[in-house]
Order: sequence, then C-alpha cells, then structure tokens
Amino acid sequence: MALAYDQAAGGPRRQAALSGSALELSGSALELEGIVHAYDGVEAVRGVSLSVAAGEVVCLLGPSGCGKTTMLRVAAGLERLQQGRVAIAGRTVAGGGLDRPPEERGVGLVFQDYALFPHLSVRDNVAFGLGRMPAAERRRRAIEVLQRVGLAGLAEAYPHTLSGGQQQRVALARALAPQPGVMLLDEPFSGLDTRLRDQVRDETLHVLKDTGTATLLVTHDPEEAMFMADRIAVMRAGRLEQLGAPADLYYAPTNAFVAAFFGEVNRLSGTVAAGRVETPFGAVDAGPHLDGTAVEVLIRPEAMRLSPAPDSAPGADSAPGAAADQGGPGRARVMAARMLGRSSLVHLDVAVGGGGRLHLHARVPGRFLPAEGTSLAVALDRAQTFVFAREATV
Repeated sequence: MALAYDQAAGGPRRQAALSGSALELSGSALELEGIVHAYDGVEAVRGVSLSVAAGEVVCLLGPSGCGKTTMLRVAAGLERLQQGRVAIAGRTVAGGGLDRPPEERGVGLVFQDYALFPHLSVRDNVAFGLGRMPAAERRRRAIEVLQRVGLAGLAEAYPHTLSGGQQQRVALARALAPQPGVMLLDEPFSGLDTRLRDQVRDETLHVLKDTGTATLLVTHDPEEAMFMADRIAVMRAGRLEQLGAPADLYYAPTNAFVAAFFGEVNRLSGTVAAGRVETPFGAVDAGPHLDGTAVEVLIRPEAMRLSPAPDSAPGADSAPGAAADQGGPGRARVMAARMLGRSSLVHLDVAVGGGGRLHLHARVPGRFLPAEGTSLAVALDRAQTFVFAREATV
C-alpha cells in the first residue's frame, strides 16, 4: 500500500550522537524518543529512541517480530502512541496527550502492497493525494514527480499494464507528490525478484537523495540496509542493539548478534589467557575481556586469507597448533570449493586439539577453486575477527 499526505514538513540537518541505546536529538526531521509499544501486554518496542535528519536515509533492520514495523507505524500515526514522543520538523505530533492522525503529520508512506487504484491512470494515482490543489496544478505536479522517477511516458497507462518495478515507482511517486518532509518505507522492495530489486533500490535511493527527504526504511535484509542507509538501527526483541554507519556496524559490531546478522560467520570457542585467545590460525586480541573469560571468536568468511601451503598436495592434513607464530597462518584442508559468481566459497576442514575438527567457510574474491584435499595456509584478517563473551551470544 502507498499513501501520501499533503501537509509538507521539513527539517534542518543535525549532528547526532548515540548514548547507550538512545540518540541525542537536535533539529531532526523525524524524532522518536523513548517509544514503548505493546500488543496484548507483550512489549513489541522497549524504549527505543532515534532520529532522522533531512536528506538522510535510516534503516530499521532486524529479524521478523523485532519491532521495526511497529516503530514505523507509530511514527506514521497508524498505531496510537502508548509511551514516548514523536516529533516531525521539531513539532510534536504524538506525546503528552497529543496524537495527531497521519494526514496531519506530513509523511509519505510506501508499504509492501502498493495498493494502486486499478481504475485510475498512473497520473491520476499519483495525483490522488493532492486533492486540495486546483486540477491543473495537480496534473502538473503528478507529471513532474513521474518524470523524477522515470515514468512520465506511462502517465496514461493503468497499473495492471505495469511491471512490479514500475508499480513500485508509481507508489513512490504518489508518496512524494505532496512533498512530505518524511518518507516511511516498509519492506518496499520485498515483492520484486532479485535482479529487478537491485535496479529499483538504486533508482529509489537516488530519488530520495535528490528530493532531500528524510527517510525511515524498514527491512530484514542486511545487504539492502547497507546499500540504502546512511545509518542503520539494528533491532532485536524490541530493543535497539546498535546504531551507526554501515561500515561501523560491519567492522565494529557491539555484540555477536549484530556481527552475525550482517552475514555468515565462523564460530570458534576459547578462553582468554594473557589478554589473547588461541585459535587454529594464531592468537587474537581478546579486547576488554579478562583472563579466564569464556569467549566466542567470530570470523567472517572473507577474513580467512588462503594461500598454498608448502606441502599443498591433496591429502596433506591440517595439524592443530600449526601456526608459524602468534600471528602466523595455520593449516586447513579443502573439503569443497564452489564458484558463486563474484567470489568463491571454500569449505575447510581444520584439526583442533584433542582430536576435534572444525568445518569452516572461507570466501575468496573471483575464481579460487583448489582441489578437494588440498592443504592451505590460513591467515586471519583481524579487522573482521571479533571476540565476545560466550554468555552474550545468541
């Protein structure tokens, strides 16, 4: 469904700092402070605060049921505020006994179901939310925004004649037509096939940036969030786990949940000794964890740097403790290697102390297809290797 409301709002850019799980708010286009929301006594959102600046795209990212769509619906006024405050362009629209309806908030909405009116042309669908304008002005504005999304040539077409990607752009145009200060998008690309989704995401991002609209986007797809967002808010079980730029969340996750949510990780267990944790590929820095702490080491597949071992003939086994030194490479034996297009995925068998074995994955750019049984040297990229207390993992 796509809705557009005709009260424009805007807001100046601002600098924001995250303190704990709350964002310090100043001059934002959209502000959500201390939002708490429950359904039948079960809290779906638990004291979440964040803001979106004019021209900024913020993604709410998390698994199903984490509260991200509830946050968006509270911002839109589709769910009545239970606790907290919502402000748009510095004006409180919900909180302190006030709860303005969606049409008074100056927001544009695009949902998974675009809900285009089948009996109206593309132009008339876009002009639907401009009822207060004179007819000629409505037509002019509809064509103007259709040009922005690259669909002016289909103004007289009807929704059933359009592709899924074109329908999505019509829904976006309808939401943009009233020039809202805030755009709220709930999984808007989920109904598109993979190739079309990439194209439409790219087009949508450029339109949003060109218009300078503050955007809050809900998604469960970490790649989509990293592609679209200036900042990402990762949610779990109604709480904000981490908020920051995509690179910060990828390279400096605050816990194992955030690290693993952005892609596959290899998991190794260990205990901190002398400020380090031993792995089959050398010791890694344990960070703030005290000696004796049981920890889990998370290693991204692309952090596994592979190279031929001196005895790399098929059949050569890996040996526990084979690291050349504290930071040197260890050994692994190839179980399988598969080409995935832009990268290759190598399945590795690694021997550990006590006769145990680990099955790990390494991802290598381009084509890298060593034969099964080949022995490889493995070194770790420490920037993509993370250590967390074991009890904190999920």
